[in-house]
Parts: sequence; C-alpha cells; structure tokens
Amino acid sequence: MSEDHHGISANPRDWPKTLFYVALLFSIFQIVTAAFSPFSSQVLRAIHVGFLLWVVYLSYPAYGNKRPWQPLAWVFSLAAIATALYQWWYEADLIQRSGDLTTADTVIGIVLVVLVFEAARRVMGIALPIICGLFLAYGLFGEYLPGELAHRGYGFDQIINQLSFGTEGLYGTPTYVSATYIFLFILFGAFLEQAGMIKLFTDFAMGLFGHKLGGPAKVAVASSALMGTITGSGIANVVTTGQFTIPLMKRFGYRAAFAGGVEATASMGSQLMPPVMGAVAFIMAETINVPFVEIAKAALIPAILYFGSVFWMVHLEAKRSNLKGLPKDQCPSALGAVKENWYLLIPLLVLVYLLFSGRTPLFSGMVGLALTAIVILGSAIILRVQSFGLRCAFWIALGILCTGFFQLGIGVIFAVIAVLVGVCGFIKGGHETLTICLHALVEGARHAVPVGIACALVGIIIGVVSLTGVASTFAGYILAIGRDNLLLSLILTMITCLVLGMGIPTIPNYIITSSIAAPALLELGVPLIVSHMFVFYFGILADLTPPVALACFAAAPIAKETGFKISLWAVRIALAGFVIPFMAVYNPALMLQGDNVWMTAYMLIKTLLAVGLWGMASTGYLQRKMPLWERLLCVVAGALLVVALPLTDELGFALGIVVIFQHIWRSRRAEPALP
Repeated sequence: MSEDHHGISANPRDWPKTLFYVALLFSIFQIVTAAFSPFSSQVLRAIHVGFLLWVVYLSYPAYGNKRPWQPLAWVFSLAAIATALYQWWYEADLIQRSGDLTTADTVIGIVLVVLVFEAARRVMGIALPIICGLFLAYGLFGEYLPGELAHRGYGFDQIINQLSFGTEGLYGTPTYVSATYIFLFILFGAFLEQAGMIKLFTDFAMGLFGHKLGGPAKVAVASSALMGTITGSGIANVVTTGQFTIPLMKRFGYRAAFAGGVEATASMGSQLMPPVMGAVAFIMAETINVPFVEIAKAALIPAILYFGSVFWMVHLEAKRSNLKGLPKDQCPSALGAVKENWYLLIPLLVLVYLLFSGRTPLFSGMVGLALTAIVILGSAIILRVQSFGLRCAFWIALGILCTGFFQLGIGVIFAVIAVLVGVCGFIKGGHETLTICLHALVEGARHAVPVGIACALVGIIIGVVSLTGVASTFAGYILAIGRDNLLLSLILTMITCLVLGMGIPTIPNYIITSSIAAPALLELGVPLIVSHMFVFYFGILADLTPPVALACFAAAPIAKETGFKISLWAVRIALAGFVIPFMAVYNPALMLQGDNVWMTAYMLIKTLLAVGLWGMASTGYLQRKMPLWERLLCVVAGALLVVALPLTDELGFALGIVVIFQHIWRSRRAEPALP
C-alpha cells in the first residue's frame, strides 16, 4: 500500500484507529455545523482550527517519514484542543474584554500561534512559516525600520490579541471559508471519488482522445479538466489522474519530464475550472464581497482557454515528435462510460444549477454532498436488489429532491439518507456501501488539512497587514514604479506572484499578492474581480515555475524524473496560457464583465489566435518545423494582440493570419519531411 511523504497511508483502512476516528469526527462536526449552525462564527473557526491541528499532530511527524511519536503528538493535540475549547467556553468574556488580555488569554494566544506555525512547517515545509514569520517580526519590530516602512509601534499584547482572538488573524476570513465552503466542497469531491467519478472521467477522456494523435497526453489534459470540476486541487489531481496518465504517456514514447509537465500543468488548471474551482475562489468571494457565482462566471472562459492552450501545446508536440495514440480497440467507449455511470453526474449537475441559480455555496455544497451519499447508497440498491418497485421508488424520490424540494431544508435529505441506510443495512452489500461513505468522510478530512492549515497561517499576514496598513505602502511603491504604465505594473505583479510561489501554496500566495498588488491594479483602473483574478491566475502558474514547483515535484516520483526538469517543461507547456490574464485585464469582456456579448465573442477569438501563435512559437511546429523567422513573427503577432493599443489588434490579426497561411502553403508545396 502506497504512503504519502509523511508516512501515512493514502488508504484510510491502513490508518491508526485513533487518527481514523478523529478525522471522521472532524468531518461529522463540519457537516453538522453546516446544516444546523449550532455555534457562533468565532467558535466554529476556533474548533475548526483545533481539529486541523489535532489531525496534523497525530499524522505528521516533526522530521522524517516515520509516524509521529505518540506521547508528544498527544501533548500537542491536547494543547490544540484546549485553545479551541478556551475560545468556546470564554466566548462572552473574550468579547467583553476585547483588547485587554488576561495572563491566561496571552498564554493561550501564544500557544495557538506556535502550534499553527509548527503544524504548517510539518505539512508544507519551511517556506511559508518563514514568510509569515517575517510579517510577524514586522508587526513586532517594524517601528524601528527607516522611512515609510516604519509603523507607529504595537505592544506584544496587541499583536497576540490581533492574531489569536477576533476575526483579523488566525481566525480570519480564510479560516472562515475553510471551515464552511472549502471543507464541504472537499468532502463533495471525496465522496464522488469514492463513488467512482475518477474512473468515469478517465474512461470518458480515453474514449474521446486516447486513439488520437498524442492521445495519452490529451487524455491527461481532458481528465484533469474534468477532475477540476469536483476537486479544485491541483496537487490532488496530480497524484490521482497522474498515477494513470503519466505511465501511459511514457509507454507511448513521451519523455518522462514532458509527461510529468503535461500532468502538472493540466492539474493546476483545476483550481480555475468552475463549478468547484480552488479554495482561493471562495476566499476571493468573501474578500471582495461578491457572490461566488460571479467568481465562477469570471473564471469560466479563462479556464477553458487555459486547458485549450495546454491541449494545443500537447497536440503540436505530438505532431513534432510523431507520437501516435492508442489503438482504438484498446480505448473504452466514451458513451459507454457515461451510460454505465451516468447517475454519478447527478450531484454535480445539481450543484451547478444551485450555484448559478443564486443559492449560497454553503447550501449548494450541503445539497451536493447529500445527493452524492444518496447516489452511492442508491446505486447499491439498484445493483443488488431485484425489486423493480424499490428501484422505481428510489429514482422517483431522487427526482423529487432534484426538482423542487430543496426549500424543505437539509433535514429532508438527511431523512432520505437515513431511510436508505436502513434499507442497505438489510441487503447484501449494505455494509460495504456504508464503509465507502465513512472512508469518504475520512479522506475529505485528510485532504482538507493542508488547505485549512494554510488558511490559518496566512491569518498572520492578514492580521499584521490590517493592523499596520503596510499594504498601502507596497501598493504605493508599485504605483510609483508603474505610474501611467499598466503593462509594467502587470508585469511587476506577475513577477511578485511567481516569486512568492516558490515554495508556498496558492492560498497564501493569493492572500499576500491580493493585499499588496491588487489594490495597485485597482488604482490603475482594472476592475475589482479582474485584478483579483489576475493575481489568482499567476498564483496558480507559480506552482509550475522553477526552482520550487510544487505541482511538478508532486509529479516527480510518478514520472521518475527530477522535479526541476518537469518544471522546465511545465513552464513551456503553460507558456501560451500566460497571455490570457493580460488580455483579460485590457478587455474585461474576456471574464464576462459587462453585457456586451459581441465583445466577449471577439475577445475569445482574439485570445484563441494569440494562444495559438504563442504555442507555435514555443514548440516551433505547425505543419512542419518552423524556421526561426516564422517563430519570431508568431511572437510579434501574439504580442500585438495582447497589448491592446490603437491598431495593434488589426496588425496582430493580419500578421498572424499571414504567417499561418504562408506556413501551410509552404508545407504543402514542400516534400513531406520527417519531424
């Protein structure tokens, strides 16, 4: 049985019993609080962080790959639980004496900060704790810095109060989003994975593209795009779909580094793909106070273009290297895969409908999660019970739930689940079905830990930034450097995102850059959602850029290649996608901002041509190998389409079309050449 790099098996069946039950209790707590809201927001956040720390210290060792030393693990775990219970028990007192900490308050606050820092180090490495530690040091000692960077000075008790109590520090907006939306959607993805959605998506992608030119790589792109609709986690996609696609690509002639790069690049796009998207999308919605559906709408076309650009790069590389697909008789039927498991799509379709009909992500996630459980249990009934009447009753009940009775509340759905559980308990296979659901709950908690810990630790940054106002100082520097030059400001922001991404996940990357750079872009006239999406987009691409490319290093053990070589290919494969956020800034219609459908269509065509030209320039191939002068003209034409100055669009279209047509004409006149 495979284990992750912390020594904990990826299969919950192999976990220590204590860890299994703690993770199960964590998921049950999150479902109950989402359905019935028994706690205040502050207590919910505190208990959520307490559970996160509990799971971390029971499963992640201080050093090495061995399991944690249990006595010490329980000391840290009990300390974490104590911080949560303290917030719950003394909630009213803490509110009344806000800002005037007692000795016990200070001790609890210090313990919480230390535990979160250490948990983040164990889960994500040292990079993010160092960055957050620098912000903490700035809050404590920033008054001694020279010039505009100096702040007025804050006492130790003020810093602890800001970070450990209230909603501006460790229990800030990211933790709230983690405790509500993010956890539910991670559970939703875990349930669908356990139900067999990965196989459905993989078989569907194999049926569509497996036999095409460069089929295995195209399967990786398509399956990662589909997986993105339910997981929203790039690293999770790498280690799930990558287990199948990377060896398949290598078997059909792709270099190991290229195979890993394709999977890493495609998987990271999952954070952009509606309806679930990544955790950052929910944090963004709360941060800028817009409905989540507006974020999903803005991300839709860029997500399609991102995967389209990766697909295009894969296609060109396959043509250049003459890499064939699988024999068609070895590929499953795409239609057959859907016919066999079509019912798994019901929760996803209902989730999309609810999100885009104005329901809250919390409600939509609960309904999607409940429907997934119903589908899992119902499928056991359908497979194992011969009674036609019982089968009909199940589908009728499911249809009623899906078409109009959501307003009766989550209780109706849980009641139906309870009935189905009872039925399954009396039929053969019911125990196995319930086990699948339990393991989905445990896996959901496991997947939520890295996201939740990152959300808690970046509260340090949020707390210090909001206390000292340092964000406005940095924004002023960006504005001063890029004054009256939007392109320069965008490039500086992109570089900031890519540099910060060297070792820290997308969530803290977004928190830092949205606090520092997004206000500067807003000041230069970039719309609110577009400025934050620009930061979000390059935060994702940062996980592909060397020297520390998290997604590429996740693919390295599967590809049996170094993460650095994979990251070099990943950047090359994603290169065409780098132009998309720039074009969206210059014309927000690409992110469906505004009501001009024709402008959106025009921007879509223009971006497709720009992406195509950059892809040709990067690979140096279309119908045949392109000479250097053709590649340079492709770069110039693509750049003209991006900069959006007077006449640049016309020049870009004209030059791009001329380059493509003359290349095709020359290729047809020339003798067939080997790639």
